[in-house]
Amino acid sequence: MPDQWEFMSHTYDNCNCSVSCGCQFNEPTTHGNCQFAYVGTIVEGHFNDTSLAGLNWALLCIFPDEIAEGNGKRQILIDERADDAQRIAVETIVSGEACKPLSNHFSVFGSLCTEFFETLFLPIELEVNLERRTAKVEIPGVVKSAGRPIINEFDGEPFHIAIARPTGSFEFTYGEIGRGTTTVTGDLEMAFEDSWALFCVHHYNQDGLIRS
Repeated sequence: MPDQWEFMSHTYDNCNCSVSCGCQFNEPTTHGNCQFAYVGTIVEGHFNDTSLAGLNWALLCIFPDEIAEGNGKRQILIDERADDAQRIAVETIVSGEACKPLSNHFSVFGSLCTEFFETLFLPIELEVNLERRTAKVEIPGVVKSAGRPIINEFDGEPFHIAIARPTGSFEFTYGEIGRGTTTVTGDLEMAFEDSWALFCVHHYNQDGLIRS
């Protein structure tokens, strides 16, 4: 029997595009290339009989040109608190190997990468509030990031904007938009400031995106 699993994550994503990230509208990226850091906490999840709830994870990628052109570099980071079974399960899901081909964004990104760095098991400190569009990430020696709302330049208040994807999405059905600043060191080096940030729920199983 194929693996039966479910993965629901509260996720913060920061990439190098402007806050009007072209990828969300089938348009080119801001700079002609894509660099991003996804960091999430699994609020509900299992892989067969292995519970995944409470574990954190991260996915780092660099694409030298548009994502669809491939040749990406990828690294997965997994919460050091995970036991052996949980480590295998999270890596299998985030690598995109546990679902129908191209049925979630992990599988799509994995299919477009050609260089895969060693998975790291590290303390992943993540504070994320999807509704308030805030996040703080600290992965020692690798990732430091902060997310915040877009601020309305006229009144100084948070500017609330979101994307709804009722059909056609392989990643999320609703996402809050903000700004983020990230520095990544180590195997994949990148840095961007006040750029696109997404705060969303990733909810998948072996068949792909769960619309709920």
